[in-house]
Amino acid sequence: MPIIKSAKKRVRQDKKRRALNFAVRRDLRDTIKSFVSLVNEGKIADAQKLYATVQKVIDTNAKKGIIHPNNAARKKAKYAKLLVAVAEPAKK
Repeated sequence: MPIIKSAKKRVRQDKKRRALNFAVRRDLRDTIKSFVSLVNEGKIADAQKLYATVQKVIDTNAKKGIIHPNNAARKKAKYAKLLVAVAEPAKK
């Protein structure tokens, strides 16, 4: 356990930040899971609407430093590719 006053404060701050980051990451995971499940079910229109939210959540996490910007870019590209792959056969 820390002895110095500033170290004790740092522990308190880290605990709060960890809880907030955990909540934000859970929101990211839940949003992505719901998007992927819509794509797998073939509900393309709903998935396209939710994709905008997925992008927003990913960008927000990257901006806050919760995930790395390259990780955010990878995720956005991955889910855009997934959406296009499912939407293309539906158009034909």
